This record gives sequence, C-alpha cells and structure tokens, in this order.
Amino acid sequence: MLINLLKFRFKNALQGWIDDPHAVLDLIRPSQDPKFGDFQANLAMPLGKQLGRPPREIAAEILKGLEIGDLCTEPEIAGPGFINLRLRDNVLAEFLQKALADRDRLAVPLLGEAEKKRILVDYSAPNVAKAMHVGHIRSTVIGNALAHILKFLGHEVITDNHIGEWGTQFGMIIYGYRHFLDRTAYEANPVLELSRLYREVRRRVDEPGSTLGPLVLEETAKLHHGDPENLALWNEFVPVCMQEIDRMYKRLGIRFDHTLGESFYQPMLAPLVEELLKNGIARETEGAVGVFLEGEEVPMLIRKKDGAFLYSTTDWATIRYRIREFRPDTILYVVDFRQSHHFQQLFAAAGKTEAHPPELVHVKFGTVLGDDGKAFKTRSGDTVGLESLLDEAEQRAFQIVAANDDAKPVEAGLLTEDERRETARRIGIGALIYADLSQNRESDYVFSFDKMLAMNGNTATYMQYAYARVQSIFGKGNCDPETLRDLKEPIRLNDPRERALALELLKFDEALESAVRDFRPNQLTAYLFELANRYSTFFEQCPVLRAESESVKTDRLRLCDLTARTIRKGLELLGIQTVERM
Repeated sequence: MLINLLKFRFKNALQGWIDDPHAVLDLIRPSQDPKFGDFQANLAMPLGKQLGRPPREIAAEILKGLEIGDLCTEPEIAGPGFINLRLRDNVLAEFLQKALADRDRLAVPLLGEAEKKRILVDYSAPNVAKAMHVGHIRSTVIGNALAHILKFLGHEVITDNHIGEWGTQFGMIIYGYRHFLDRTAYEANPVLELSRLYREVRRRVDEPGSTLGPLVLEETAKLHHGDPENLALWNEFVPVCMQEIDRMYKRLGIRFDHTLGESFYQPMLAPLVEELLKNGIARETEGAVGVFLEGEEVPMLIRKKDGAFLYSTTDWATIRYRIREFRPDTILYVVDFRQSHHFQQLFAAAGKTEAHPPELVHVKFGTVLGDDGKAFKTRSGDTVGLESLLDEAEQRAFQIVAANDDAKPVEAGLLTEDERRETARRIGIGALIYADLSQNRESDYVFSFDKMLAMNGNTATYMQYAYARVQSIFGKGNCDPETLRDLKEPIRLNDPRERALALELLKFDEALESAVRDFRPNQLTAYLFELANRYSTFFEQCPVLRAESESVKTDRLRLCDLTARTIRKGLELLGIQTVERM
C-alpha cells in the first residue's frame, strides 16, 4: 500500500516528462540500508540517459514537482541521482491502525473493477491409474497457492483439475488386469494393485524386442470406441482411483471448483479435427492429421494414422470448452517445464481458431531432486509416493513436537496426545508445502526433510513458531488481542526495531502483488521470512510484557498481534495452517 502510494505521487510528478511514467516507476524500491531511508527512487539515471541530462539535475527537477510532504520527511538526493525517502512516523502509525482494525484483509485493498480478471487455474492433473507421487506435489501446491492469492487480491478465480483418466495408461492397466492380476491384492487395495499392473506392463513394453505395445494400444482403442468390457473395467477402476486421489487432496487441504478429466472432452475431439480440416487449419500428413505452425519443422499432430487422438487434441478441445463455458481472461497451466514445447505449440494453434483468445500462460516449474542430484526416487528406484512423503513428514514432525513438549516444565501446560498429533500434522504437511513454494518455481530443488523441518531458516516450521510465540505472549500476559484492534490511539514507534517491524508489516500487499506478477509464490515466502526475522529482532530487544510503561506495552502488543495475523494470513494463502502452541 505504501509503495503504490509513492508510485502514484511520482507518476503525477512525471506527467509531461515522458510518454509512459509506468516504465520507470518500478525503480522505486525499498532501501537496502535503513540509513538511506525507507525507500529509494532510482529513476533519475535512466531518465537522464533518455533525456541527455545529468541525473542529479533530473532528480532535483523531479523533487520540485513532487508533492510528498504529507507522507515523507524532506527527500534527499544521493550519489549520482538516487532519491532517498523516509516515511513520517505518523503515516506509518495511520496505516498500522487500518491494518489492525481490518479483521479479514489487514487493510490489503481489493483490486479496482478495471483491474479484476477472471482467471482459470489448471493444476495438479494426476493420471488416476497411478498412485500420486512426489512429482505431483509441485503442480498441486503452486497452483493452489496462486489460486488463493489471486482470489484474495480480488480476481475471480476458477480452479480445474484436468485429470488423466482416458489415455494409454488405461490400455496398460486393462491388459495387465487380464493377464497379471493378483486377485487377493486387488481386493485388499485396488489402487495399489492397479499401480503395480501399470508398472509391470510398462516394464514389459519397454523390454527390447517386446511385441506388447500394439496389444496395449489395441486395448486403449477398444476403450475409446466404447467396447462394453473395457468400458465396464474403466468404470470400475476410475472411482476407486479418484477416492484415493481425493484422500490425498484432503490431507493437503486442496479443493477444486471443477474436476473435468480427459474423458469429458472425448466427444468433442472428432468434430474439432473435422472442423480444422474443413477450414484449412489442419491437413493430412503421411496419413495423420496435423497443424503446421510458423517456425516449427514438424507439425503438431492432432490425429494419428490409426485414428487415435493425442494430448494436443484434448488440450485444444479443453481450451475451446473453457472459453465457451467460463469466458476467462487468463488461463494458467501449472505444469512442469518438460511440457514447454507442447504448450508453445498448443497456444499458437489455439490462436488460429479463437477470435478473442484469453491470455494463455504456462506456469512451468522444475524437478524435485534427491541427494544425488537426480529425480527423487526410492532406494529401489521407484518414484516416491506422495502418501509415504506425507506420512514421514508427519512422523518426523511428531518427534520434534513431542521432544519440545517433554522439555517444558509441567506448569507450562503440556499438549495432550491428540494435540500433539494435530500439531505434528500441521507442521509436517506445512513443511512439505512451504519447502516447495519457497523455491524459485523454475529451479530444481533437493528434497530434504531435515531442512524443511528446521526451526530456523526459511521454513514453515520457523513461521509457525513465530506465530505460536506471539500466542504465548498473549497467553502469559492474559491479554485479549481483540481488545487491541479497535484502539484509536496511534501506535508510537520510539525504538528503531519497532519501526523496522512496522515498515515490514506494511509491505504485505506488495509481497502479494509480487507473487502474482510473474506467478511466483516464493515472493510471498521470502516476505514472510523477512517479517519473521524482523519480529525476532524486535522480540529479543524490545521487552513486551515487561515494557517500561503500560502504553509501550500496549503498542508492542499491537505490533505482535499484527505480526501474528500477517503470518497466519500469508501461510493460509500458501495453503498452510498455523499452530497455537509448539
């Protein structure tokens, strides 16, 4: 809220100087060193180069037209033309007051009507024939966080889980069911046995000289053409697989507005191909049908020689359906980087058939690695199952919670067994989610339970501990934070640590905007980590319950309350729950 206000004032001062003031407003940023003020405007240098004048001269002229005295003390020009800005304490106090009184939004403004968009977020999208594994964690938690943040800011958000339940994997499973089924294992755990059958058939198909591939494709084709036996098996398999997937989503706290799988779009594929052929957008090529795109040597195939359709056909039909049904301004595809070329082709192709296509964005991400720097696998070489990851995260968190609790004096109030389990669940699942979201999404990262559950560093555990520490202060002081939120007296910021914390608290909206600007949730985790660090410094050096006066105590309690609520809201938007005690 603060930086946007500063940008607005600078924009007014720059009117008439350049055609587009927005081009340089991003050069107004928080100062790296408090001795230079709270914010620094570095726009005089590029303007000086553009206008052919000395930057310091430009900076001085900008200040002549800048109306900012109600917000800041006298601006200073430093170095080659930096403009240093320090906010007035009464301005900080005024904004803190608004954030404290706003129970739901912490004074984060909703977007104006002209800025709001209808955004569809496509994420997670597992193949239902296989148990969810570590590879699904990134799409699921990144997409979920982006959906939450976008909605909180005021966009209309639609979430859609485009599950894979119609592809070749079902041909493999149907073939495996008929030839390699362990009936006892299937009756005990159908999903586990179906996953085993998939891996078994996949292994046999990949063996040198194998003739199994055509037989698998034959089973797939029979399913797609409505063969009663294959369709009956498909109808038996899909519900039990979806129950298992939904159970994983429940553990992660994930919900979708829509779950429309590949089979939903199957009736739309043949008409789409015929339309594209008729309109000359697609043409036959060596017996198949493809779309030839500018800059591409090989066409994007939409129907194979044998008449089977491809992922590109289904994804194209999906775009068309979404445009007609949901009318989105933007569609985000949260899918790993290996699909980059597919989406480049798909987006280019879709633009050929839609008069006003929505903005189509591939929100790509890297791979989860093991200690060896390769894709994270079990010791036997299998992909790590998601359920086993969640189980181990909770088990490790429980050991930490139990050890910490046992180390407390009895009079501190120990957790019950159920409270330990629930606390461990929130810490373990939160650690897993936060560890992923705290990475630059386009980078690979090495999976480590020890790092993600650490009580210090940029982890969910550290954030949850900071939140619980505030709750402990209010508990020890027998204070009700609700009574502090409507106090009319401005907060007095007499200590530099108080002021630094206040300034950080008022950057929450900026962090949220940064997180969705390029769809990177790690911008929000970085902010929460910095806020927790500021609070730690404040807590260690500014006594709260033993403050030198009742008024100082009240002001510091209000800062504590706003810190806790900001951390809780930030974690909530990331899909992570807080804990009251640790």
